[in-house]
Amino acid sequence: MQIKTHQTPGFADQKPGTSGLRKKTRVFMEPLYLETFVQAIFDATGGAAGQTYVVGGDGRYFNDRAVQVILRMAAANGAKRVIVGQNGILSTPAASHLIRKRGTDGGIILSASHNPGGIDEDFGIKFNMPNGGPAPESVTEKIFAAAKSPGEFKIMETQDVDLAAIGETHLGDTVVEIVDPVTDYAALMETLFDFPAIRSMIEGGFRLRFDAMHAVTGPYATEILENRLGARAGTVVNGTPLPDFGGGHPDPNPTWARTLMNEMMGEGPKQFGAASDGDGDRNMILGRGVYVSPSDSLAVICEHATVAPGYARGLKGVARSMPTSAAADRVAEALGIGSYETPTGWKFFGNLLDGGRATICGEESFGTGSDHVREKDGLWAVLMWLNILAATGKSVKELLADHWARFGRTYYSRHDFEAVDKARAEAMVDDLRARLSSLPGTGTQGLTVSEADDFAYTDPVDGSTSAKQGIRVLFADGSRFVIRLSGTGTEGATIRLYLERYEPDPAKQGMDVQEALAPVIAAAEDLAGIAKATGRTEPDVIT
Repeated sequence: MQIKTHQTPGFADQKPGTSGLRKKTRVFMEPLYLETFVQAIFDATGGAAGQTYVVGGDGRYFNDRAVQVILRMAAANGAKRVIVGQNGILSTPAASHLIRKRGTDGGIILSASHNPGGIDEDFGIKFNMPNGGPAPESVTEKIFAAAKSPGEFKIMETQDVDLAAIGETHLGDTVVEIVDPVTDYAALMETLFDFPAIRSMIEGGFRLRFDAMHAVTGPYATEILENRLGARAGTVVNGTPLPDFGGGHPDPNPTWARTLMNEMMGEGPKQFGAASDGDGDRNMILGRGVYVSPSDSLAVICEHATVAPGYARGLKGVARSMPTSAAADRVAEALGIGSYETPTGWKFFGNLLDGGRATICGEESFGTGSDHVREKDGLWAVLMWLNILAATGKSVKELLADHWARFGRTYYSRHDFEAVDKARAEAMVDDLRARLSSLPGTGTQGLTVSEADDFAYTDPVDGSTSAKQGIRVLFADGSRFVIRLSGTGTEGATIRLYLERYEPDPAKQGMDVQEALAPVIAAAEDLAGIAKATGRTEPDVIT
């Protein structure tokens, strides 16, 4: 085993986005590209010598090869131990739990989350801190500074590690420990939720469907839902992780999980449906004949969380990303707990969780989680819903109706315009930003602008600030729209338009969502000019 040092020119395009570095797979496969970023992670976090890391990913194309490179580089840089999921597989929440349980110095997670996989699709890599959460901007900026500069990386020349063989092996002085990726995570879930109550509900005839979308959550869902909770075999569909996710788009929303949507919107026997994404950190919740928006899901979870044993003592607070609707804020106010509005990106919840200010967190982009790990957690949300259903004896539709009757309904939707020319998208946002101060008092589509700003955030724990996190336009009746450019795509720019309207009157809470939001949609077009900027009159995805 030889350790070799290679020169790297640095890569100016290795600036991490909201959740690590994401590029087309072929870019990561280019000579020096992956190695440069991995070395930058080590160098920017104090070096790998004597450190212990968790490594794993969602199983997408190039996952296995990237794991081997990381292991050889960790060994060359003097790491003490690297804990790897069997076959290189670890869901993002399971990796976060393993980092925390084993007290490691961080972890390297390989995923492009909900983006497609394959040699011509997307790949990603990110570093998680010793608390199990994504690296904050202060760290990702250091990683970028190292990655873009000419330098060198170290790598051990040796044979591949057998990632299928559970147990310990060595690369030089570095211990490589291969672990079952499911066991520790499943055990954690049993401490948080009332498994006997859920099992009893299922034994009583409760039927459910879980679509793993040929992504990483399949083995976790099969073990927990079928093996431990007694759901009938076949409850989990598309449960085998595939490098290209079976040719699908592993994004659990009504567009990409259409088969599940159709099944649940029909007259079939299933009472509950759910799906998760590429790396297992997102979720979609469905009842018979009803779709639960992520914002409503977060609010209902906050309302009923104490029925689960892990949360029986009550919640410390709730946090949501700024584009997420204010539905959870109303629950927090009723419960007398704190509520926090942060920029998009789970990393912004870390300080609130570590500081004991929040217990439950959520994003409109189908992410929900709690302080059990420092990532959003798709299967956790599914189990929380099942626990609530078992404890209340109500259906998903009944829970939603009761929630809206008590707190009011927030009509909410997100419109995505994907792969837009980046320069045109940025010009549109810059133009709207320049006009923000003049918008208050403007009338359009029967609505009057009351406030308009570019969201900035000051962390209440450490005082760090983040600016230009999304343009908000609020109307006098409480409606609003938000526009921001996504940081999770790999091609062009994605314009995300978030639309929200609050309705306290139960008699008006049964409208079609897009119909209820029509005035806000039209007002957003009048003020922002998305059609002119993109040449499109309809979004690519509506959630």
